[in-house]
Amino acid sequence: MKQRVVLALVKGIGCLPLWLARSLGALIGWMLWVTNSRARRVTQTNLRLCFRDMPEAELRSLAQKSLIETGKAGAEIPVIWRRRDSWLRQKVVEYEGTELLRRSIERGKGVIMLTPHLGDWEVLPCIIALHGKMTILYQPPGDSALDEYICQARKRAHLELAPTNRRGVASLIKALRKGEMVGILPDQVPDPGNGGLEVPFFGESALTMTLVHSLIRSTECEVLMCYALRVPGGFKVVFSACDSDIYAEEAERGVKGLNLSVEQAVRQAPTQYQWEYKRFKSRSAGEPY
Repeated sequence: MKQRVVLALVKGIGCLPLWLARSLGALIGWMLWVTNSRARRVTQTNLRLCFRDMPEAELRSLAQKSLIETGKAGAEIPVIWRRRDSWLRQKVVEYEGTELLRRSIERGKGVIMLTPHLGDWEVLPCIIALHGKMTILYQPPGDSALDEYICQARKRAHLELAPTNRRGVASLIKALRKGEMVGILPDQVPDPGNGGLEVPFFGESALTMTLVHSLIRSTECEVLMCYALRVPGGFKVVFSACDSDIYAEEAERGVKGLNLSVEQAVRQAPTQYQWEYKRFKSRSAGEPY
């Protein structure tokens, strides 16, 4: 029963116009703030760790805006899943760095597209698939009915989904060696003991995936940061270069470069980053939550 209700709710929100979904999401985010929810407490903890020199009033304002933007993202995603590619492409009102993407693809070594939890990452597969075939690393939700709906919604031309296991990683390597693109969420916390190193993220120790470093060393591919920011009327899609250390031979230095690359992107729109995620869990220093 619970699974059916959740799926019905997702489908219902998906029928809304984008502006109305954003308004509903903003209301949900505001409620998360005023009710002193778990999301609010995690957000404030993360921001205090990452911006230690920021005055408390600014931190409070940033936390409130972050919850509202996260609410908008949550309500937008079902709308994006339900709409056609042509609709979504019309909603991208601005691009930045597309020439950088074109040059990286032309190099022929494959391209890793790093898409952090910034803005609305569900916009990107449809847009990136315009430039060539892409394989996305995907971790299914526990709800099988919702998983089936999401997989169907994410099916695009030139787009493949790879599971978060050895078979999926093998698919990424194969795609890169063919000169194709792969998509990875770089700020997800890996399972302890499963390919992670503790390196700084905004100056705070965070368990971080080593997968990207391993793929670079195995394939000599290019790596770009990619994110879709929420703007009036739609989205702005940005492609940008990563910190040069991400290509380092040494694993720790490469993983530090990964986190620094994510930091640089987040600083472009800190209110649209998902600070509600427990980024500093599973570390030797203990969880701060």
